[in-house]
Amino acid sequence: MEELVGLREGSSGNPVTLRELWSPCPRIRRGIRDGLEWLKQKLFHVSEDWHLLMTLGVLMALISYAMDFAIGRVVRAHQWLYREIGDSHLLRYLSWTVYPVALTSFSSGFSQSITPFSGGSGIPELKTILTGVVLEDYLDIKNFGAKVVGLTCTLASGSTLFLGKVGPFVHLSVMIAAYLSRVRNKAIRESENNSKQKEMLVAAAAVGVATVFAAPFSGVLFSIEVLSSHYSVWDYWRCFFAATCGAFMFRLLPVFNSEQDTITSLFKTSFRVDVPFDLPEIFFFVVLGAICGIVSCVYLFCQRTFLGFIRTNWFLSKLLATSKPMYSTLATLILASITYPPGVGRFLASRLSMKEHLDSLFDNNSWALITRNSSPPWPPEPDSQNLWFEWYHPRFTIFGTLAFFLVMKFWMLILATTIPMPAGYFMPIFILGAAIGRLLGEALSLAFPEGITAGGVTYPIIPGGYALAGAAAFSGAVTHTISTAILAFELTGQILHALPVLMAVLAANAIAQSCQASLYDGTIIVKKLPYLPWIRGRNISSHGVIVEHFMNCTITTLAKDTPLEEVVKVVTSTDVAEYPLVESTESQILVGVVRRAQLMQALQTESPSWAPGHQCLQDVLAGGCPMEPMTLQLSPETSLHQAHKFFELMNLQSLFVTSRGRAVGFVSWVELKKAISNLTNPPAPK
Repeated sequence: MEELVGLREGSSGNPVTLRELWSPCPRIRRGIRDGLEWLKQKLFHVSEDWHLLMTLGVLMALISYAMDFAIGRVVRAHQWLYREIGDSHLLRYLSWTVYPVALTSFSSGFSQSITPFSGGSGIPELKTILTGVVLEDYLDIKNFGAKVVGLTCTLASGSTLFLGKVGPFVHLSVMIAAYLSRVRNKAIRESENNSKQKEMLVAAAAVGVATVFAAPFSGVLFSIEVLSSHYSVWDYWRCFFAATCGAFMFRLLPVFNSEQDTITSLFKTSFRVDVPFDLPEIFFFVVLGAICGIVSCVYLFCQRTFLGFIRTNWFLSKLLATSKPMYSTLATLILASITYPPGVGRFLASRLSMKEHLDSLFDNNSWALITRNSSPPWPPEPDSQNLWFEWYHPRFTIFGTLAFFLVMKFWMLILATTIPMPAGYFMPIFILGAAIGRLLGEALSLAFPEGITAGGVTYPIIPGGYALAGAAAFSGAVTHTISTAILAFELTGQILHALPVLMAVLAANAIAQSCQASLYDGTIIVKKLPYLPWIRGRNISSHGVIVEHFMNCTITTLAKDTPLEEVVKVVTSTDVAEYPLVESTESQILVGVVRRAQLMQALQTESPSWAPGHQCLQDVLAGGCPMEPMTLQLSPETSLHQAHKFFELMNLQSLFVTSRGRAVGFVSWVELKKAISNLTNPPAPK
């Protein structure tokens, strides 16, 4: 039944319903409705999404702080249990090992039972998605809860597993961004826009880093270096805006909760301000960068080799396929047993949390000089004012414990990365680099106890400065990034060592990038995710190879004058996603692309009215089957270098090759990867 309408008395405007005329305060109600409609149009305008970026930053800051709060409570409960359980070594060992074993088993089982995409870091998969590859359900919001719960349990295991939260938090941020993009599209009734979604995902990656370390600058640079082959300047301010909102809120929450008096850096340092380092020390910082670069190459090789071994070994691969919690339990039990404090853990500073590890390693005092004539006791509990006591053992000395820590954590971290649960791998690598730098700094302070003399003035060596440079250099070499130098400055609020830290990072990257793929690229290779090999900076003659040498000439075209019977045969006998559309069978002039799914739907609609032998594909196209015009195509004379750059810049999966307008073949990732492989590893001559 239609609603009755009428006009208000004395009005010549639009008619209104009687319900609206009789309802109380009609003008106010209409004004509110118009105001809400105006607000909706403004908030969800196609080119204005600052409110979504701010919402993303605030939400991720709240989640990060809540997660840290919950993890702190669980870790303190573990410490209380270990301290109060008594002097029995058996009970203390069980309390030390069973706690993380239970948490990691639950993390692995819970997250994997909900979705198989919640394990690991998540950054390799995000790199694949941002290159244009579609990974089904990887950014679905249902994965969010599994990742949050699993990551919380992982981090609550403490320094036993020695894992972080950067990678998973970037994944969480990207999932929220994808969800907000879908909400916006529904609100404005717009179809999915891949370019707009990519802009949100890139900004979300910056927010993920910023809300973990309260570091907006390094968050933006990280999203550029790690996740983007080419970066749009349009995304720059968006990333900074979202990352700044997230970092500010993340540091503001502890002030609101009375945990801090004001906003400060996460890791406070007390380096000398007037002369933090002397000019001759620049040489040692560059040497430190070279050492970190060499060690990073060894680490990346061992890590990728061990991951490959896990996937190819029949027993371990079967265990991971059928019983992931069991594998997590066994691996965690090994790691927890090694870090048991009265045992081997005494030489690993295992009673310290990951934050306390960095706080102690950034100490500006020289432990080697302090312990040269004295032997501090090992306290029953870690002393917050003297955390470095955990690194000292009278028989091992500072150098022995630091070296032992590096050797043990090197392979223990590789083992921990194979556990199928949400976990980040950046923070432990950052701490390993700090330990490398600390070891060199202590050696220099012992070699030059009075300091280095330059210009008639002697300045003592600060080992903490070398730890800061080592952390940035090693983590930058492993991830192939320079932004770790900026991250070190933002984490510590220490800008005085800017020059030596940057030089160390550059030296480490120069060695690592010339020898090994990055941590994330190596994982992509091991997991066999779709990827396009990079050729920039590699010593291959990509300019001398042209598309004609490696294109795929086996191409199935559909002409506008093709009879419908032939079209049906082609569609049913092939399974390609799209067909090149040519002007005629004779000319083969490429005019566009027809998608297989849409063509099949149009053929099913047209089938009742077919007149055999009288209809062709042109009739189906005229009947409403959409055709996409070909705006991008390659020439047979295009070089491999140009084609590769085109694919990277446009995030393409395939392109057709035309010669004078005629379709002669196509190039996809498969052909590009094969051409690059033939250049880097030429086949043996026949």
